[in-house]
Amino acid sequence: MSAPRVFRYRDGEELASRVAGRLGSLLTELQRQQEFIHLCLPGGPSGLAVCRHLAALAPSGLFDAARLHLWWSSDRFVGTTEPERVALKTLSLLAATMPLVPSHIHAMPPLTGSSDADDAAFAYAGELGDTVFDCCLLDVGEDGHIASIFPRHDSFAIQASTTLLASGVTNAPYEPADRITLNLPAINRSREVWLLAADANKREAVHAAVDGDPRCPASHAHGTDKTLWFVDEAAAQDLPYFHCDL
Repeated sequence: MSAPRVFRYRDGEELASRVAGRLGSLLTELQRQQEFIHLCLPGGPSGLAVCRHLAALAPSGLFDAARLHLWWSSDRFVGTTEPERVALKTLSLLAATMPLVPSHIHAMPPLTGSSDADDAAFAYAGELGDTVFDCCLLDVGEDGHIASIFPRHDSFAIQASTTLLASGVTNAPYEPADRITLNLPAINRSREVWLLAADANKREAVHAAVDGDPRCPASHAHGTDKTLWFVDEAAAQDLPYFHCDL
């Protein structure tokens, strides 16, 4: 488990641009070392903004998008073409400029007439198998949730004991209420975990998570090599500054 490091930016737009640039550099570095890269994407506003900037970088040839495997930390359990679906939003941004390989796109199963969220999560866990994410990006909610792991909800209560890689979620505190989420065993075996938080409504959650408050789901997310927080000034208002002599 790695200790967290915090990077601050002026606002959410600068955060998204700089994180995308850092992610592009990481992909480039990893592609020198291995054939494929497994990247886990979030679905919140900061994560989507990062994807928008990453797509803008793709034509530069900085990295080879065909060598990416894309995964998601959570999704709404709705039909494939429903606008609430996270994978649809993300792919509409990335596919515009990135030559993605269809077999490398690991979207969470959508709602069908005979399935439920638990069945879909079981199928996704089977597809994930022993895969380890090279980088897992997580949007942090104003209540401190990550993926679809919410405080004061069964989705959080099971995390202390579950060995399941993914779970179905019902009665989520946000609409749509049915979702699929990766669980902490899948998230925390990632080599790097990057947590994103922008805007003042995240300040309490960011402070609680960085401070290690066990009641905050985001405090439990970490990478085996690196745990990085990317926050804007509004979200970081309650964090102390540490000045290092270089």
